[in-house]
Amino acid sequence: MADARDDEEKRRPIAGQPSARSGDRPWRSAGDLGGSGPSFSPACERNREPILEVLRAELTAAREVLEIGSGTGQHAVFFARAMPHITWHTSDRGENHPAIRAWIEAEGAGNVRPPLDLDVEREWPQRTFDAVFSANTAHIMSWPQVQAMFAGVGRVLKDGGSFVLYGPFAYEGVHTSASNADFDRMLRQRDPASGIRDITDLRREASAAGMNLVADHAMPANNRTLVWHKS
Repeated sequence: MADARDDEEKRRPIAGQPSARSGDRPWRSAGDLGGSGPSFSPACERNREPILEVLRAELTAAREVLEIGSGTGQHAVFFARAMPHITWHTSDRGENHPAIRAWIEAEGAGNVRPPLDLDVEREWPQRTFDAVFSANTAHIMSWPQVQAMFAGVGRVLKDGGSFVLYGPFAYEGVHTSASNADFDRMLRQRDPASGIRDITDLRREASAAGMNLVADHAMPANNRTLVWHKS
């Protein structure tokens, strides 16, 4: 059965989308809590271990990883600490950088880099990476932004590298659960440009960017982790 709490994490703002209002965002900032310290997303705490299990298996040879839409920065510091062989490059729109920097400073993660200013429809880093990771972004973006993300990943990913994408997805127009179907309706009512993406469409965009789907991992709360390789 789906964990409905995971829906809050699926709604977080990411690169290419405006930030949520304080009352809408799925994490709590220090100001919200009346104290100091980095922002906190309960959902990131819940899903980090299952995602880490996949990343450990898929990124054994990776050394430089770009994260698209780092959000609070929780995933970045947790994954970097668990995989010290990787240098983790965070990125997001500028308004989310303070939260990411706060987590990096609080955790003292030496292998996490400060956030890059990345909007998927604008300028991308002028370098390449061994792997790219993104969580809960495709369904928040508009379809042109999803297309821009895949095209951009294709440019910055080294040959033989992996693009790891976590979130809810549909298969040939069919949702994997009733809760995901409800979530998709909610997304489209709130913003008609957003919505859960179909893997058939993503495969087409990935192919155009020189990537092939090589793994599809089932995750808790009716999510998936897709792994694309650049040939």
